Formats: sequence, structure tokens, C-alpha cells
Amino acid sequence: MKYVGIHTQQWSNNLKSLLLLALFPCILLGLVYAFLAITAMLGVTDPAYGEPQSVDWDYVNYEMRAILPWVVGIVGVWFAISYFANTAMIRRATGARPLERRENPRVYNIVENLCMTCGMPMPKVNVIDDPQLNAFASGVDSGSYTVTVTTGICERLTDAELAGVIGHELTHIRNRDTRLLIVSIIFVGIMSTLASLSVRLLWNTFVYGGGNRRTSSRGEGKGNGVAIIVVLLVAAVLAAIGYLFTLLTRFAISRKREYMADAGGAELCGDPLALASALRKISGDPALAEVDRQDVAQLFIVHPHAFSGGVNTLFANLFSTHPSTESRIRYLEQF
Repeated sequence: MKYVGIHTQQWSNNLKSLLLLALFPCILLGLVYAFLAITAMLGVTDPAYGEPQSVDWDYVNYEMRAILPWVVGIVGVWFAISYFANTAMIRRATGARPLERRENPRVYNIVENLCMTCGMPMPKVNVIDDPQLNAFASGVDSGSYTVTVTTGICERLTDAELAGVIGHELTHIRNRDTRLLIVSIIFVGIMSTLASLSVRLLWNTFVYGGGNRRTSSRGEGKGNGVAIIVVLLVAAVLAAIGYLFTLLTRFAISRKREYMADAGGAELCGDPLALASALRKISGDPALAEVDRQDVAQLFIVHPHAFSGGVNTLFANLFSTHPSTESRIRYLEQF
């Protein structure tokens, strides 16, 4: 696979970011509309909770217009907070801290030399105090772009191998991969939270009951309980569908960007075999004790909890955010 020009890749990823921004509200609003239509069809919106009935589309459209500003407003605020606070959240999730030049001038010299080679501004440099080998890039703009490395990768890779890894991460920044990934992570996180909340409420309703204990009519209490369960069940199913769609969207964009970053990193450091050697070493010891969130783990050059061999390999390849390390190494060796 030939490396695509930097401007072409930037344009492509910026376009994907815009499409994601447009697609997610469409998915969410579509699910809300489907929820209103299904509950109306089941008669849940009828105070008497009668038999299933034909949908009153005028009523559904009225409810949709009423709830639309709330959905857009809440999701917009949620997205804005997550988008601009992502740097702090990632640092907390990984235990990263700023790396001072005097602490490790070797890493700073490699980053500076590579940035000068490709004519890009110097990003921030962070370090994770961990003996395992890994690295990642993050950030959404020039003020937050960051390359993070572990102490293990700094100590156990040669200069050429470390330059290949850092070149890979700088290519993610140049290609706007980090911004695209942050957008997809936020969207998946919102849908995951909605699905989790719906399932939790549904479970609590089953365990503790959904009826009103103060009602004077047992039949009425039972009807109310069934109505609540039906509403929560519909919400849980639709939220799970939305989560699946956003998850598949994230999978669709993540694998190719790793190949592109490998090619760009090899081109930037001028030594594809050094990057291949680095990937081989990292894949043997990528696990990080502090990183237990999947949305953060996918940022790393090699997934910290990647499957390795066995019967799970096919499953891992189908649903992983990274291509297999073996295929990436084969590609670099043919570069």
C-alpha cells in the first residue's frame, strides 16, 4: 500500500470528522423518533395503557418537535465538554505526565529532528512511568497535540527504532488522525452510556418492581409497572443498536489509519525496518497496568490488551481497532 500524500490524508480525515459530526445526530435523533413511534404503537403513551394500536403520527411528530431541543442541547454540551477536556481525561486515564527536556534530552532531540524534517510544530511530550513498551499521540489542535511514550520504550529501543515509533505518532498528528479518533470515541461513549443506563434502569425495575406502591388499584399499579418495563426495554434495544452503529463506524476508520501512520512514520524516519523491529519488540510487551479503558487503549501504537494467537485471533482481527502487528510488520518489510 502506497502512502497517501499528507494533504490528501488531512483532507480525507477532516471530511470524515465532519461526516461523523453529521452522522451521529442523525443516528441519535432517528433512534429517539423510533422510540416515540414504537411506544406509541404499543399504546404505552396512552394513560390507560391499552392494547397495541395504530401510530398517531401527528402525536409522534409533536413529541419529537418538543424533545428535539433538549436532545440537541444535552448532547451538544456533552460533546463540547468531552472534546475540549479530552487531554486532561487521557492524562488521568494513563497516568501520563509532562516530560522535561533535562530529564530525557534524547527523546526531545528525536522529536525535534523529526518535526524539523517534516516542517511541523513541536508537539508536547509526555511520559508514562511504566516499564512496558508503548506510545500514542493525542490532541485536537496545535495547543493540545501530544506525543506520549513510556519509560520502558525509551530505555529498550534503539535511537532508530524510537525514531520510527515517534515518526508514526507524529504522522497521526499530521494526518489529523487524533482529532478524528477523539470525535469517534466521544460518540461511541455517549451511545455506550445511554445503552448502559437503559439496561441498568431496566434491571432495577425488574428487581425492585415498576409499579406504584401507593396506588389504590392493584390493576393500575401492575399496568404502570408493565408500561415502565416496556419503555425501558425499547430504550435499551434502540440504544444498543445505536451503540453498535457508532462502534462499527469507529472500526471502519481505525485500521487504515494505523497502516497510513506506519507508512508515514517509515517515510519520516527513513528506516522502515527500524519501525518494523520496534513493533516486534512492542508487541511482546505492550500491556500497561494503568490503562483499563478501551477508548483510551485504542490510542496506543499497539493495543495494550491485544489478543495474541489462539482461537481468539479471528475474533480479534474482526473487532479490533488495530490491524494485527504481524501484518503491519510484513507491510513495513516490503516498503
